[in-house]
Amino acid sequence: MPSPYNSDTYPLPVSVAFSGPDNTGKTKQIGILARRMGPAATSAGPLDHYDPRWAAIKAGGMARWWFERGQVEEVADVLASSYLERSRHSFSAPVRLLDRGIPMLEASIAATAAVREDLDAAQAVDRARHLLAPYETDLRGAEEGEHALVLLHCDDPEEGTGRSLAHEATVTEIYAAYQRHLHEQINRLVDDGRFPMAIRIGDRPTVAIQDEVRRLLAPLHPEVPGRALAGVHVTALGGMSESGKSTAGEYLRTQHGYARLKIGHLIEEAAGRAGIHDPYRLGSVVQAELIVDALDRFCQAHHFLDSVSIESLHDFDSAAELARMLGPQLTIAYLDATEVTRTRRGTAEAQDVADRDLVKSARGADKIVSIAHEVIGNDGPRLVLERRLDRMALDHRWPEHQPSTMPVNALGLPVHLESCLAEFLDRTTGLRPLIDLLAVTGSGARGKYQHGWSDLDVLVVADTSSLGEMRQILADLEAELGGVKLGMTVLTRAECRAGAVTSRLLHVLALIGSGALVPLWVTPGVALPAPDAATDVAVSLRDGIQAAIEIRRQLLKGTPDLRGLYKVTALLAKIQLRFGGIECPSDSDALTVLLDATRQDTSLVTLARTEWPAAEALARLVLQAWLDTLPGETR
Repeated sequence: MPSPYNSDTYPLPVSVAFSGPDNTGKTKQIGILARRMGPAATSAGPLDHYDPRWAAIKAGGMARWWFERGQVEEVADVLASSYLERSRHSFSAPVRLLDRGIPMLEASIAATAAVREDLDAAQAVDRARHLLAPYETDLRGAEEGEHALVLLHCDDPEEGTGRSLAHEATVTEIYAAYQRHLHEQINRLVDDGRFPMAIRIGDRPTVAIQDEVRRLLAPLHPEVPGRALAGVHVTALGGMSESGKSTAGEYLRTQHGYARLKIGHLIEEAAGRAGIHDPYRLGSVVQAELIVDALDRFCQAHHFLDSVSIESLHDFDSAAELARMLGPQLTIAYLDATEVTRTRRGTAEAQDVADRDLVKSARGADKIVSIAHEVIGNDGPRLVLERRLDRMALDHRWPEHQPSTMPVNALGLPVHLESCLAEFLDRTTGLRPLIDLLAVTGSGARGKYQHGWSDLDVLVVADTSSLGEMRQILADLEAELGGVKLGMTVLTRAECRAGAVTSRLLHVLALIGSGALVPLWVTPGVALPAPDAATDVAVSLRDGIQAAIEIRRQLLKGTPDLRGLYKVTALLAKIQLRFGGIECPSDSDALTVLLDATRQDTSLVTLARTEWPAAEALARLVLQAWLDTLPGETR
């Protein structure tokens, strides 16, 4: 029965040939893609399956035959015959994956001739083409039936040769020479256009290469998945019995939106798809590949995920292979606690924890601490654990940013406030800086400062040990403020990194990270996390809720607070606009935009600064716009 993929309904089958020098990971990339595609793909297997002469060759030692015993003409014939027989072999899967394509035949023969007959590169090419001339027509047809993809260590043949040889346990002089010629020949074929798809692997991990492979191959056939764990960060939790792995996994799920998965389930699911009955009897490399395969499938089905936790790492070798495959996309977090603590946490008798530890230790679970990216001590309060998890989760979501700075006089503040800020900076940023960063926020940062109306809001990042000296400096400068209210907020760098800040301060960090807010001072080399826009918008909901409540408190006051009402009304307007993708730092601008969007009288914005009826009417309009977003609210 013919394959349905050859009908008019389905795309025609395609053959993809993975070429490249030794140790570029061709076989591994083919294996990962074939496993992921299941019955939709088939691997053609090694070339030695396609010519009966290979059995005797391997029995006598392949390297000796290739470089010493076999005639060059024989080497060319065996290789060419194998390539051609493979190309004629029928297959029913829609995608066929080949280890080395037709151009690699020419490169291999040329490199072999170069080392065996002492030829230069050009002479080696001529010799290879002469040896392959009897097969030229058939080889050209076979090459036209392949989609050629080459994996290169890099563009420099010398460096690429070094990378290839570095993976070998032992290297003979003739093999090293062969690799140098092979790299040179492959690079020539790339320049000649024989490899339309080329990937430089460099030091990138396996999954990053697989992702690029899929992006290149996906247009060739709809059965090829488009990406491989793209944009997904995986946190693998390890540790001995009762060290807190489950607690950590659940916290990451509930507080940071991680998908929480079990490694055993992943292995068994992937093994079931592959027809492997007992995956735990297989080597650590295969187990790691099964984990990655199951993760890949899960994350494609849940494409909205960007973070996944897996637990628990019990096998050192598979954990190390996971690290090689995933690279920076993986964080290994080892939960460390003393035996006394872990025994106390156990729900069964003390011996139960000891017995489980013995099983884990036999698999190398205790050695995982040596390759962990994060070692989290978990003998103390749960709050300590959660703050460490917060920082770890945000490290890959909020990239660190080294802010630029601007001079004080660029803010357009009144002269006495400029002078006050300049002196504060002089006294806190000398040879022994007391602070890491200082930024003016609020209206003073946007050239919107209004004397008698605006406060001077300042964010300082500093260690708490500096508070005493800063308090004295502020006391000395109080007279220079001229009655202006100074609102100084002090955060530590640790609080910023763990996201242990209010929603308003998170917004300030996001503005600094995006460059929308430029500090006046940053200690050289200091970097701060840059919260992403989605998190900034999401957490601002808390401020919206509080602002809506505060507006009604203001409206119930016996003595009107015109300024207080205006400020909180503007805050609620800003937050509503932020959910629509509009950022209006200015109070008046935010109020005007919101009223205009709801077709209300924008003249209230100016009048509300001086007239209570206008301020009250403005507050009611903005509050009602907020309440209208809730179900069941009526006027």
